[in-house]
Amino acid sequence: MRLPFTRAAALLIAALTMLPAASALAAAAAPFTIEDLVRLKRLSDPAVSPDGRHAVFALRETDIEANRGVSHVWIVDLDGAGAQARQLTRGSASDMSPHWAPDGRSVFFLSARSGSTQVWRLPLAGGEAQPVTSYPLEVGSFKVSPQGDRIALTLGVMAGCDTLQCTHERLLAAAKRQPAGQIYDRLFVRHWDTWSDGTRSHLFTAHLKADGTAELPLDLSARLDGDVPQKPFGDEADYDFSPDGRTLVFSIRIAGKSEPWSTNFDLYAVATDGSGTPQNLTADNPAWDAQPVFLANSDLAYLAMDRPGFEADRFHIVIRDGRTGAKRALTAGWDRSVSHLARASDGRNLLAIVEDVGQTALYAVDVKSGTPRKLVGSGQVSAVATGAGTTVIAWATLAAPADLFSVPAKAGEPHRLTAVNAALMGERAMSEFEQFSFKGWNDETVHGYVMKPYGFSAGKRYPTAFLIHGGPQGSFGNEWGYRWNPQVFAGAGYGVVMVDFHGSTGYGQAFTDSISRDWGGKPLEDLRKGLAAATARYGWLDADKACALGASYGGFMINWIAGQWNDRFRCLVNHDGVFEMRSMYYSTEELWFAEWEFGGTYYDAPQLYEKFNPANFVSAWRTPMLVVHGDLDYRVPLTQGLGAFTALQRRGIESRLLYFPDENHWVLKSANSVQWYHTVLGWLDQHLK
Repeated sequence: MRLPFTRAAALLIAALTMLPAASALAAAAAPFTIEDLVRLKRLSDPAVSPDGRHAVFALRETDIEANRGVSHVWIVDLDGAGAQARQLTRGSASDMSPHWAPDGRSVFFLSARSGSTQVWRLPLAGGEAQPVTSYPLEVGSFKVSPQGDRIALTLGVMAGCDTLQCTHERLLAAAKRQPAGQIYDRLFVRHWDTWSDGTRSHLFTAHLKADGTAELPLDLSARLDGDVPQKPFGDEADYDFSPDGRTLVFSIRIAGKSEPWSTNFDLYAVATDGSGTPQNLTADNPAWDAQPVFLANSDLAYLAMDRPGFEADRFHIVIRDGRTGAKRALTAGWDRSVSHLARASDGRNLLAIVEDVGQTALYAVDVKSGTPRKLVGSGQVSAVATGAGTTVIAWATLAAPADLFSVPAKAGEPHRLTAVNAALMGERAMSEFEQFSFKGWNDETVHGYVMKPYGFSAGKRYPTAFLIHGGPQGSFGNEWGYRWNPQVFAGAGYGVVMVDFHGSTGYGQAFTDSISRDWGGKPLEDLRKGLAAATARYGWLDADKACALGASYGGFMINWIAGQWNDRFRCLVNHDGVFEMRSMYYSTEELWFAEWEFGGTYYDAPQLYEKFNPANFVSAWRTPMLVVHGDLDYRVPLTQGLGAFTALQRRGIESRLLYFPDENHWVLKSANSVQWYHTVLGWLDQHLK
């Protein structure tokens, strides 16, 4: 099956290139480069006004000289044809996470303009933004109640502190403490890229006074040992107000000593005035319960997994009756995992973002029947917001970064609302891409993408960058990315091949499950067959000039390929990849991941760990490899990269190490990202050109 250059991509690019001399400009357009990538404006956090007439969003711009991003709040009129987005906030500090006041007259947002991140409020009729909170601790996230009389917010506090000032003073004292040694009695001692400082993120509410400022907050989760929102990537989607504003429901994992090997998040309900104690609504489910969303009739919708300890299980939708508490699995028969849940614009039904055969789609879900109806089926829907009959999405593809689009109530193409990168994108030649499929492991259908190089000319052959995604339960689909962007590789003259091997998401839960306990089996076979299928089908790919690149699980696969498929590639790139399984298990932080993937702890079930341990096959390594690793990566610790580089050097294999002392599992700083791409592309150029 071949799905040519997608309609979503065509719509996005056409909207960016509708200029008088579009064909002439396209012919003269320059290739897309890493410098272009870091300069792109990044749109996020859309929110639609209660009357459905406007949308606000955050727009991040990169200050290249300062090596930092700064975001501000923008607004766009949803009624007027051809309306231009306009900037609402300015300054050197970032403004982000905009939320509408229920009356639509002002916008709340987070800002660090006071020196710490606090909640601010901007009246739209005119005037300067005013601080809502002025607490001694930084606000992590927030929501406004439906009545607009209070806010929910999250703050990091220390156990035993009755005031925010107490935590503030303890943190200051800890920073100056001598001796500097820290004592821990339980895991996590570190998580993702941060060592534990003894704080927990708690959920608070604060009443808003007549002058718009917040009173002292009430700690609603103080009696529970856990973080709201979850760390490290949780946000306000982890809690929601009831329609009457009297209750908050939030998702939390009780920590204890089992936190690093538990995925048992539960939903708790608590009164917003601080009375009573939090009540567990999902104690019957030992797996993950997340993203509570109240409907207009006070029924509660949320996402639930069924298997404890498995972070890539299918998230399906559950409805809890607001009167009786009875629960029903709404989408038990839908073989897709919901990544984001939202209220539809009518307040009575639901919207779901799901990965779907190489796309990230938007569905409407009927709360009575559970029937999903596809609204946007191609490209990448990264965010959705609704209000008064209006639905707005952030939408991207492999050919264009996210912009805002409105989704018609009935069938029809989304309507463009913003073109935040039109000037730059209109001057660049974006490479065409195509989805393909082939018979992979066990003759089952596997999908992938190919992308043509810049300056493509029929009859010529081009070297190949073979990108391998991480996760491993992930996907290289029709989406825009900033860390592994295929357009940058294509702009440098490479044909790009990406395969969603067994274990990838968006193809049904059984397909996702199939990688567990078989890291080096089915996926490797799919990668072999996928590359062979791509080079056979697309004659412009030079099968003899290929380099394989991957990060995280993709980095593991690079190390695995080095020992299992050592005669295929001219070079390899391993970013933050697993090299030695035993040390990986004992030094990573989220133990539930390894224990599910390999059937238990290392000490109880070492067989699979060792079966798929790249370090056991170093004697077969012979392909030149670039190793990249960040010092702040606590998921796949630095010693994994150092181990691989040591093995390469000791065996006399051409190799290079790119080490980032200030990056975690990802490369996030703009200057570092530029260095990463130039180093990686230089490695490919050296071996393929």
